[in-house]
Amino acid sequence: MHTVWKGSIQFGLVHIPVKLHTATENKDIKMRQLHKKCHTPISYEKRCRHCEEAVEADDIVKAYEYAKNKFVVVEAEELEQFRKDNEDKAVQILDFVQLEEVDPIYFDRSYFLAPGDGGSKAYALLQRALADSKKIGIGKIIIRAKEHLAIVRTYGNALMMETIYFPDEVRKLADVPNLPEAPKVEEKELKTALLLIDQLTSEFDPESYTDEYREQLFDLIEQKKQGNKMVVSEPKEAERDTNVTDLMSALEASLERTKPKRKKAAASKRKTATKKNA
Repeated sequence: MHTVWKGSIQFGLVHIPVKLHTATENKDIKMRQLHKKCHTPISYEKRCRHCEEAVEADDIVKAYEYAKNKFVVVEAEELEQFRKDNEDKAVQILDFVQLEEVDPIYFDRSYFLAPGDGGSKAYALLQRALADSKKIGIGKIIIRAKEHLAIVRTYGNALMMETIYFPDEVRKLADVPNLPEAPKVEEKELKTALLLIDQLTSEFDPESYTDEYREQLFDLIEQKKQGNKMVVSEPKEAERDTNVTDLMSALEASLERTKPKRKKAAASKRKTATKKNA
């Protein structure tokens, strides 16, 4: 697993050498753009609209657009020096809080933390202390010239770091258009909705969810590779349009659909319990 960052975690006087590894990956099927006429991949060149010429990498500078077509140029050397002055290769834990206090809207990217050279004992100490206290650490880290807020938490028998957004990076709820001010909810509809939620409630099992769109797209690609004709299947019965127009009918129809699923789930739980008691 590739190491994306090396440094340390510090809380109080404890110093823990660590390595950072990306915990997630995007498995989208990437498509190339081809010329329809000859199926040659399309290439893109950087051009200056003013000079009407191609621009090489050495002729490109970075700038901040503070107004329409008005820029402040920041030289690469200035950016590098600024990064060095602010990057001390350490995650300084500032506070410990409950994980439940951090709304999921703040979460950005996940990283596995592995102990660095000579850091196994202190690493294990922090992992155990966080697990026993049921708390997470809040700190700051600079990755690729950007400062992030981050949390350090337990994940199994290891430590994980999640970068999180700063408060000013989260858009205000008040800016969302068309939100109802005081929506009226019918008591009967609410009770039916709660019953539906209850019937669909189960323990979270991430392995039970798959990216069906990606699988179907990959199957299509495989069929085209083999020269087979594309087959269009009929939608599942549960996916057919029922033409339900009112909310109460939709809720009741949903309850009917979930009954077989709930019976199977209950039977499965009974079998599991029987096996455990045997």
